[in-house]
Amino acid sequence: MVLTATSTNNVKVYTVSGSNLARKIPDWLARRKRKELQKDIEWSTRIELIQDFGFPEAALRIKATPDGTHLMATGLYKPQIRVFDFANSSMKFDRHTDTENVNFLLMSDDWTKSVHLQNDRTLEFHNEGQMHYRARIPRFGRDLAYHSPSCDVLVGGASSEVFRLNIDQGRFMTPMATMAGGVNVVEVNPAHQLFGFGTEDGMVEFWDPRARNRIGMLEPTIPNMQGGMEISALSFRDDGLGAAVGTSSGHVLLYDLRQARPWQIKDQQYGLPIKVVKWLEPTRSYSGDALDMEGAKIMSADARIIKLWAVESGKPYTSIEPPCDINDVCVSPGTGLVYVAGESSDIQTYFVPQLGPAPQWCHFLENLTEEMEENQKQSIYDDYKFVVRRELESLGLAHLVGTPVLKPYMHGFFVDLRLYERAKAIANPFAYEEYRIRRVQEKLAEARESRIRATTKLPKVNRALAQRLLQMQKAETTKRKADEEEDDEEVKRIGGRQRKKVQAAAVTASAVLEDNRFKDIFADPEFEVDEDVDEYKQLHNTYAKRVQKTVDRDDSSDEEDLDIRHEKISQSDAESVDSDNEFYQ
Repeated sequence: MVLTATSTNNVKVYTVSGSNLARKIPDWLARRKRKELQKDIEWSTRIELIQDFGFPEAALRIKATPDGTHLMATGLYKPQIRVFDFANSSMKFDRHTDTENVNFLLMSDDWTKSVHLQNDRTLEFHNEGQMHYRARIPRFGRDLAYHSPSCDVLVGGASSEVFRLNIDQGRFMTPMATMAGGVNVVEVNPAHQLFGFGTEDGMVEFWDPRARNRIGMLEPTIPNMQGGMEISALSFRDDGLGAAVGTSSGHVLLYDLRQARPWQIKDQQYGLPIKVVKWLEPTRSYSGDALDMEGAKIMSADARIIKLWAVESGKPYTSIEPPCDINDVCVSPGTGLVYVAGESSDIQTYFVPQLGPAPQWCHFLENLTEEMEENQKQSIYDDYKFVVRRELESLGLAHLVGTPVLKPYMHGFFVDLRLYERAKAIANPFAYEEYRIRRVQEKLAEARESRIRATTKLPKVNRALAQRLLQMQKAETTKRKADEEEDDEEVKRIGGRQRKKVQAAAVTASAVLEDNRFKDIFADPEFEVDEDVDEYKQLHNTYAKRVQKTVDRDDSSDEEDLDIRHEKISQSDAESVDSDNEFYQ
C-alpha cells in the first residue's frame, strides 16, 4: 500500500483517494492494462476510501451531510447526482438529471432533502426516492442559499433581484432588489441570519431578513490595482462577526462586520477568481484541548490551488495542488479530510493530520499514513513508445496515422515497442554494427573495472627516487615477458643484451629498496634530495630523456596488449550477439 505525500511548511498532506494514473493514461490503455494491473501488487493493495468515488467525466459540486454519514456530489457526463455512504465505503445510489448542476443545498441533516439549481433556470427538489418538484425561475441562477427560519430559498443570478421561493407556502415571495446588475454569491450568516449578496459590480450588500431592507454595504478595494473586479466567493464566520470575501482578481479580504476596512488581505498569486472560501476553526480533541495551537485558518481555493493560511497573521500554513482544475472543495467537519471536486473522473481526497483527526469511519488513516508514504512510482508505458509525427516520417510509419496501430495522444502517438524497434532497424541498417561496437566497448570497460590494480605506498622522503626505482623493477618484468613470447632467434639475441642491462638496473633498485642499510634514505629528512637545485640538474641532465623513453615503451606495450584483448572480446561477443539477429530479421 502506498500514499503520495507532500510537505509544505512541515505540514504533510496525504493523497488518500484519486490517483494521477487515471488522468495521465488514455482510456484505451487503461482498459488494455486492466488484467495486468490486477496482478500488480502495488495496484491491488492501493487504498480506496470509497469505491467508485467519482464521475465519468468531471465532478461539479460536493457537500457532506451535517450528520457526517453521507456525502452528496453532482457531476457529468451525463449530468447526475451521486450519494456516497461512509459506513459502507461505497456509492449508495446515482440519479440522472436533464441538465448540469450549478449548485445545490442539503435541507436536512441527512441526504434525503436537497434542492438543486440547474443551468436551465430551474430549481429541482429531491427526496429520498425521486425528484419531488421542479420550479422555474425568471433568470439564470448563479448561487442559492436557504433561510431556515422563514423556509425561503434565496436564488441570485443574472439579475439585480434575489428571488425568494418559500417552500412552506409553495410560492415565490417578493424579490430583494439590489443595486447591482447581477448577484454572484448568496450567503446566510449562521449566527444572526444576516443575508450577504456578492455582486458582479464588486460590492457586498447586507440585508436584514426581518425588515427585508438593505442595512449596509462593503466595497472591497485592493491597493495598486487597476480596473474593476467582481465578488466571486463569500463566507461568514460562526461567531457572526467575521466575513471572508473572495474576488475575481484572486484576492481574499477578511472583514469585521463592525468596520468598513479589511484587516487582512491575501493574494492567491495566480490571478484566477476565488471559487471557495471557508473558515476552519481549531479542532478540539476528545479532552477539549486544541490540536492546532496556531488558531483559526482560512481555506481559499481557485482553479489551480488550495491554500490554507492563518487568520490572525496571514502566515501560509500549507497548500494543496490537485492535478486538475478545481470546481469545489469540501472539508469534513471536525476532521482533516478534504474532498476536491474538479475536472477529473476521480474525486480527490486529501488527509492533513495536523489539521484534524481522521473521521470515525476511516480512523485507520492515522496509523497508516507514515508507513504508507510512496517512495517510487512505476511506469505503465513499458510496452509502448511515444513518438512525434516527425519521427514517424523518418521511420516510414506515417502511412499508419489513423489506423488502430497508432494511438493519438497529446502532440504525438503511442506505438507498440516491438513495431518501433523493427522500423528503427529497417530505417537504420547500420544499427547492428553500432550496437556491436557499443557492446564491445561496454565489455572492455567492465574488464578494466574488474582488473586488480596493485597499489604501492611510497615513502614521504625521496618519493621521486622511490618511484623511479619501482619503475626500473617493472621495466625488467615487462622486458622478460616480451622476450619469452618472441619466436625470432635474432630478436631474442638482441633483446637478451638489453635485458641484461635492465636486469642489472633492477638488481640495483631492489638492493636500494630492500636493504636495511639504505632505509634511512627514505625515512630521514636529512637525506632528502632536492631535484630543483642547479647542481642536481647538471649531474642528471640526461635522466629526464631516459625516463620519457621508458614510459613511452611501456605505453606502447600496454596498447598492444589492449588491442589483443579487444580482438578476443570482439570474437566472443560476435558469437553472443548472433542470437539477436532474428529480432532484426
